[in-house]
Amino acid sequence: MVTPASNLLKLKTEVNTIKWHFKILLESEDMRLKISLLKEPKHQELVSCVGWTTAEELYSCSDDHQIVKWSLLTSETTQIVKLPDEIYPIDLHWFPKSLGIKKQTQAENFVLTSSDGKFHLISKLGRVEKTVEAHCGAVLAGRWNYEGTALVTVGEDGQIKIWSKTGMLRSTLAQQGTPVYSVAWGPDSEKVLYTAGKQLIIKPLQPNAKVLQWKAHDGIILKVDWNSVNDLILSAGEDCKYKVWDSDGRPLYSSQPHEHPITSVAWAPDGELFAVGSFHTLRLCDKTGWSYALEKPSTGSIFNIAWSVDGTQIAGACGNGHVVFAHVVEQRWEWKNFQVTLTKRRTMQVRNVLNDAVDLLEFRDRVIKASLNYAHLVVSTSLQCYVFSTKNWNTPLIFDLKEGTVSLILQAERHFLLLDGGGIYLYSYEGRFISSPKFPGMRTDILNAQTVSLSNDTIAIKDKADEKIIFLFEASTGKPLGDGKLLSHKNEVLEIALDQKGLTNDRKIAFIDKNRDLYITSVKRFGKEEQIIKLGTMVHTLAWSDTCNILCGLQDTRFTVWYYPNTVYVDRDILPKTLFERDASEFSKNPHIVSFVGNQVTIRRADGSLVHISISPYPAILHEYVSSSKWEDAVRLCRFVKEQTMWACLAAMAVANRDMTTAEIAYAAIGEIDKVQYINFIKDLPSKESKMAHILMFSGNMQEAEIILLQAGLVYQAIQININLYNWERALELAVKYKTHVDTVLAYRQKFLETFGKQETNKRYVQYGEGLQIDWEKIKAKIEMEVAKERERSSSNQSSQNTGLKH
Repeated sequence: MVTPASNLLKLKTEVNTIKWHFKILLESEDMRLKISLLKEPKHQELVSCVGWTTAEELYSCSDDHQIVKWSLLTSETTQIVKLPDEIYPIDLHWFPKSLGIKKQTQAENFVLTSSDGKFHLISKLGRVEKTVEAHCGAVLAGRWNYEGTALVTVGEDGQIKIWSKTGMLRSTLAQQGTPVYSVAWGPDSEKVLYTAGKQLIIKPLQPNAKVLQWKAHDGIILKVDWNSVNDLILSAGEDCKYKVWDSDGRPLYSSQPHEHPITSVAWAPDGELFAVGSFHTLRLCDKTGWSYALEKPSTGSIFNIAWSVDGTQIAGACGNGHVVFAHVVEQRWEWKNFQVTLTKRRTMQVRNVLNDAVDLLEFRDRVIKASLNYAHLVVSTSLQCYVFSTKNWNTPLIFDLKEGTVSLILQAERHFLLLDGGGIYLYSYEGRFISSPKFPGMRTDILNAQTVSLSNDTIAIKDKADEKIIFLFEASTGKPLGDGKLLSHKNEVLEIALDQKGLTNDRKIAFIDKNRDLYITSVKRFGKEEQIIKLGTMVHTLAWSDTCNILCGLQDTRFTVWYYPNTVYVDRDILPKTLFERDASEFSKNPHIVSFVGNQVTIRRADGSLVHISISPYPAILHEYVSSSKWEDAVRLCRFVKEQTMWACLAAMAVANRDMTTAEIAYAAIGEIDKVQYINFIKDLPSKESKMAHILMFSGNMQEAEIILLQAGLVYQAIQININLYNWERALELAVKYKTHVDTVLAYRQKFLETFGKQETNKRYVQYGEGLQIDWEKIKAKIEMEVAKERERSSSNQSSQNTGLKH
């Protein structure tokens, strides 16, 4: 019994939740930088470059010719080497560590470029292994590719040169008339991005390949960076702006002009954040460009920024001899009534907004990644993984990590996935290792939440080598799904998402391709060519609900919800009637769907603020009723809500589940009278095989309908459905193959041609019709005999079943 007191409590809870959502809406900055700067600088002159060996150790180079090692664990600094007075260092880049080696094995050597036209290969201990004469004038930047197989250098002489890892010249890639200040490798190490005055240029290594060039800034471009995970480009210039571009040179974000030139930009390893450095300025930004935090340390210009391997901290090379360190804190995760905040490097605060209860979570090591979903908080530190239940924050489950730094955590209802440089690992919430899917050429360092998706039974991974391909794996074994057939699309795939509920056989994957078209298809792919069906166009971001298979997306200027996406497989005509749409212009440019929990969708706008949209709770209730086969309750709900979308969803759900009585009621409610008549025709069919075949035909599955009829021995019915659909070739093929009703097919064909006043031109029909006299009376008698045989067979099947039941 519902009491006034319980009603009041419910209302109070809802008001608290609304208050909290409103508060969240106003808070756009949910991350900040904690700056640390020594009182006295360790270098006497400006610091030109910095680079991390591990998450706790950094090297810095300065115009005072010193290379200094910084240990963050002991807060000590050590001079590694004093370079000769003629060497003024400009840029430093550590040789890439082999991916996935346990506990971030340290880099052993680095390349240092200098003002005397040389680059130097230097060991971790400070020994100069090799010095190479590289450019006329200063070597302004040097970068190893991702595999460590090649080095690119650029200089004041305008040349871009490619070297082997031992320092042998391989090629001069390009020659500019102006100094090249910065360079970056493309994600696949097949292209190089470099600056040329106000222009940005992407040049492939292959000769004669197309070069991409565009004007990017109004002043000289000083720094570029290209992220391997999100494939986005950063640029910074003397026009006091920083910008974000896609790899085709399309502008995604341009900052307002700052007071001073932007002297450095750098992506975090996972591509979610980037840092911007200028005079007395350090800024933390989201990958879409908007700013989380702005700090004003006394640093002079920040000439170079480096992110630690785990993406939790930044070091900056400062013009006044300082090295500035900054840690990313105040990161937030939300799920239902819980809010988790990273307050310090090793501390999290959990707040339950319904009762304002607060819990503090302390960790032994620094927190690197976290995810809050499905009533669990999963936290990875530099060495361990912690799994908390929202019902109990005091006793987490803890296990040691297999490999190095976790770059992504994905959660499903039954398990979660950890991704690091070495592989993909699936664990249960009890900490049990489940599987580790692999495929040839897999590079986990470039995967993210848009290119990996997880459900209770399936893992989907977009291939980076061929971006039209999606690999599908069984979650429980890590083996390829079904017969191992890949999901292949005609265009490059940008984003993938598995639905979360229902049976494995019904599992669907939605994806957005390069044309921004949204498609859906089944993940079970046994030999037959599964249909990949288009759901929408101009879709920029998508998400499945965590409680039922409802899909939402931002479509051009509209927010669209597909209440029952499976409708495309059942009755495509009524798909528009199953949608909810509203204007999305309020979200401005490049909004992103953060989560879809229950009936609430959270969207991050281009300015960083979070907007919460509540969709109708009724479609989710309808999904629940249908999954439990409560058809009467489903009809009652639709009558109560009185919305066309609900009736249209119920119609499609009923046909998908072969409940034609409910389908008839639902189609009548949305005025689809022709379909109601067809359903009545199906219900009057004599055998269950005929009924099943016509239901499949109703959904457009002609091939499956024919197979069912042939397997049941109903050859005439298989021929008849082809005649009804004017599949003349197939109708005659079946009649000839089974040596029956050839005259029936010829008669219907002749009647069809006479209607349109046409002559027979099909050679096979001419061949079989030669000298044949059509006798309609005889044909009708044969058809009636087929129908009688089917009825008789159906009733004998029924009586034998009843006899079996009695026994």
